[in-house]
Amino acid sequence: MSDVDGATVEVVRSYLVAAAEEMRATLIRTAFNPVIYEVHDFGISIYDDELRLVAESTGLSRFLGANDYSIRKGVEYVGAHTLRAGDVVLMNYPYWNAAHTYDATLFAPVFLHGTSVGYLCIRAHWMDLGAKDPGYVLDSTDMHQEGVIFPGTRIFRAGEPAPEIIELIRFNSRMPDLVLGDLHAQVAAIRTGERRLLEIFGKFGRETVAAAVRRMIEDGEARARAAVDTLPQGSWSAQDWLDDDGVTDDPILMRCTVTVADGRFTVDFAGSSPAVPGPVNLPFGATIATARVAFKAITTPGEQTNAGHFAALDVRAEPGTLFHAVYPAATFTQWTGTVALELIYKALAQGMPERLPASSGGDVPGFMMVGTHPDTGQLFAVSNNDAVGWGAAPDHDGIGPANHLCQTQARNTPVEVLEAKTGMFFERVEMRTDSGGAGRFRGGVGLRRDIRFVTPGEFLSVIKKTRSRPWALDGGQEPEPNQVIVFPGTPSEASVSTKRTRVAAGDRVTLLTAGGGGHGDPRLRDPAAVREDLLEGYVSRDLYGVST
Repeated sequence: MSDVDGATVEVVRSYLVAAAEEMRATLIRTAFNPVIYEVHDFGISIYDDELRLVAESTGLSRFLGANDYSIRKGVEYVGAHTLRAGDVVLMNYPYWNAAHTYDATLFAPVFLHGTSVGYLCIRAHWMDLGAKDPGYVLDSTDMHQEGVIFPGTRIFRAGEPAPEIIELIRFNSRMPDLVLGDLHAQVAAIRTGERRLLEIFGKFGRETVAAAVRRMIEDGEARARAAVDTLPQGSWSAQDWLDDDGVTDDPILMRCTVTVADGRFTVDFAGSSPAVPGPVNLPFGATIATARVAFKAITTPGEQTNAGHFAALDVRAEPGTLFHAVYPAATFTQWTGTVALELIYKALAQGMPERLPASSGGDVPGFMMVGTHPDTGQLFAVSNNDAVGWGAAPDHDGIGPANHLCQTQARNTPVEVLEAKTGMFFERVEMRTDSGGAGRFRGGVGLRRDIRFVTPGEFLSVIKKTRSRPWALDGGQEPEPNQVIVFPGTPSEASVSTKRTRVAAGDRVTLLTAGGGGHGDPRLRDPAAVREDLLEGYVSRDLYGVST
């Protein structure tokens, strides 16, 4: 294999990343589902012929890591030797797919002159695929309640659609036009990636591209290992609790130990709860993806990701536990991974407090409405993941309201889209005063939404951390937690977390998202910053003893 100079490596890298970004643009412009084209709830990755990650586009961070796990499982299942040019394979089997059943992964080989040169992979959230409930499954007790399963099924063969599989999807979805539209959007993005990847090989030659990829991966590994070597050495543990599993009201223990030693970064979830009846169990691939987000953020956050960046990372979780779901464990409500990401940071903060902020909201407050649209007579299911306050750092306040740090460049669903496509009317959307944790540096504030329903339907709230507060650091104060209040100001008023609530026109719901944790003793906060907080409305009272 020929060697290449550094300049050529960077040019090839830029071409590969540009190909992934063009796939992203194609997906956004052709998708039918707002969770794809507005929220960017997807992950897009490019691999070499050895299934090593070489480029990815911006998307949902845990999806990107999950792609690496799932494509290996998928290719192993179908057999690389059986794949042909133009094939596209669909997989959503959760224990291989590293996600729940509605996060549909499509992957395809790329051939040059009859020889495999790489793979493309896109996962995106579909809104309905035959699960027991429309929209989202909150209380399943086994995988077979969570939708139609595709373990690795060719949906295109040699460039031609497989009509039997497409019809199977159509007849098992409550929203077939939406789902099939998103399927074809993913296929269109894959075809874009195929063209661009072949153009790259045509421009530079197979040997040069292969040599550049080798150098890229070697460099990624070297940089990540060097970063690990600069970290404090030791082992630190932390624990937290999920509210419940959606089936019982029992809180669920999550425990994590992070060890940095001998050039390895190990994340071990030993001591966490065994698998639970409800759908919060995490497939092991999703657990690995969660740990990868934390590892990348602490080692090489500013670099384009490739397979080499994770060579120093080990992730451990015993099969049959909360963090290593095995058949037939329910896995649909995967908010566990969000809380687990903060749990990893909580453990790390004990050993390297100068590098870590306090908790950022503790969770992603999600909600959805399901119903029949009065204008079209069609079923709708439209969701939103709401903003929280980010945790304060050792040297600055947390921002907020903003999407949770696990979301990367994913976005929330605009109010205009939610109101047009559902029966929700937003009477109020504003910053949640006094929700951030006080400290020398203040946690960011959360968000308040007051919703009035103008049509009947079901309101789904999906939050797994409302009973306990997000954590603070170094003497800072814990922020206000997430809250969902259904039917406020009526005899039926109740606080809920993850729940499917039937609503009628005129009913109301109030959503209160958590702030970020404070950092440092509040008595050391700059008085000028306290006065500015009061003027901006972040706080309504002087929590610091500063005369205004």
